[in-house]
Amino acid sequence: MNRPLSPPAQHQWFIYVLALGPFALGYFLSYLFRAVNAVVAPNLVSDLGVDPAQLGLLTAAYLLGFALFQLPLGVLLDRYGPRRVQAGLLACAATGGLLFSVGDSLVVLTLARALIGIGFAGGLMAGFKAVVIWVPESHRATANSMVMAFGALGVITATLPAELAIQAVGWRNLFLGMGIITLAVAALILLAVPERQGANAAGTLSDQIGGLRSILASATFWRLAPVLAVPAGTHIAIQTLWAGPWFGEVAGLDRAGVAGHLMILAFAFLAGILFTGILADWLNRRGVSRLTVMTGFLVAFFTSQLVILFGPRELMVPSWILFGMSGQCAIVAFPWLAARYGAEMAGRAQTAVNLGIFGFAFLAQYLIGAIISLFEPDVAGAYPAHAYQAAFGLFLLLQLVSFAWYLRSGRSER
Repeated sequence: MNRPLSPPAQHQWFIYVLALGPFALGYFLSYLFRAVNAVVAPNLVSDLGVDPAQLGLLTAAYLLGFALFQLPLGVLLDRYGPRRVQAGLLACAATGGLLFSVGDSLVVLTLARALIGIGFAGGLMAGFKAVVIWVPESHRATANSMVMAFGALGVITATLPAELAIQAVGWRNLFLGMGIITLAVAALILLAVPERQGANAAGTLSDQIGGLRSILASATFWRLAPVLAVPAGTHIAIQTLWAGPWFGEVAGLDRAGVAGHLMILAFAFLAGILFTGILADWLNRRGVSRLTVMTGFLVAFFTSQLVILFGPRELMVPSWILFGMSGQCAIVAFPWLAARYGAEMAGRAQTAVNLGIFGFAFLAQYLIGAIISLFEPDVAGAYPAHAYQAAFGLFLLLQLVSFAWYLRSGRSER
C-alpha cells in the first residue's frame, strides 16, 4: 500500500484517525502489557512461588527485550517506515502474549515476556515517527501526547479493569485475549495505515547505520540522554510494577484498594501526558523552549518522590498523583530531538534515547526488587516500609545526579 495523503493542514483529523490512530492502539496494548503485572503480581507469586527479586526480573524481561531492539528499530523505522515495521513487531508481541498465557515455569514466562517486549519495542516510537511524517513541527508535542494518551488508557485498563477480568476469567485467559487483540491491531496497521511518498530515508543500510553512529557520537545526545533516561526509566519501573506492592505493603491496602489506587495513578498519568504536551507546544510558540518546560516538570517529579519517601500519610494520594502526572515529561524532548536531527534521522535519534529509557527501566525494575529482598519480611510475607525507602531512595539519588549533569553541561539548544 502506497497511498499519499494531502498535506496535514488540509486533512488534519483524517490524518490523526487513519495515520496515527492504529499506532495509538498499538501503544495502548504496549502499556497494558507493560503495567498489568502490577495487578497480576499476587497471582504470579502464589502460582510460581517467586520472591521480589524473581518477580522484578520476570516483569523487567519485557523492558530488556524492549530496550535491546531500540537501535535496530530506529534504523528500520527510518528506512522502511512505521507501518510495515510496527505490523511485524505486533505479530511478535501477540506470539509472546499467547506463550505467556500457557507458560508453566518462571523460565518460560520470562522468555515470553521478553518476546512481548521485543514486539512492543516500536509501540511508541512508530507512532512518534508517524507524527514526524504527518504533523507540522509546531504541533508535534501535542500529537505525541495524543498518541501517548492511549498508553495512559492502557495503564488504566491494567488496574481495576484487569483485576476484575482476572477474577472473572483468570490471568491466563486475560493474556490469551490480549494476545488475540494484539494480532488484530497488527493486521489493522498493515491494511489500513497509509504511507507518504518520500517519507522514508534514502541511502543504503550502511548509510542508515552511519547516521545512527553520528547521533551516538554527538555531544548534544549525551547531554540530554541521562536526564531523559533515568527519571523516565525510574517512573516506568515503579508505576508498572512496584507501586502496587508499595500500596499493599507500605500503605496497607487490600487487593481492591491497591487496584483502585493504581487506577488513580493511571488517570494522573493520562492527565499529565496530555497537559505536558499541550503546554509545551503552547509555550514553545511563545518562545519558551520545550526543554525548559521539561525542567520544570522534572522538579515536580523529584518533589513527588521525596514526599512519597518521607512525607506524612495524608499526602500519599496527592504525591502519587503528582508522580503519575510528571514522570514522563521526557516526552517534550522528542519533538526537539526530531527538529535537531531532521525528519530523516528522527527515528534513530528518538529510539536511541528510548534505548536509554527502557534499558534503565529494566535495571531499576529488577534492582528495586533485589534491594527489597535484602530485608526481612514479616510473618505475613510483607516487606517493611524502610525496604521501599532504600530502594526508591537510591533511584531518586541517581535521578538527581542525572539532573545535575544536565544543568552543568548545558541544555545544548541553539
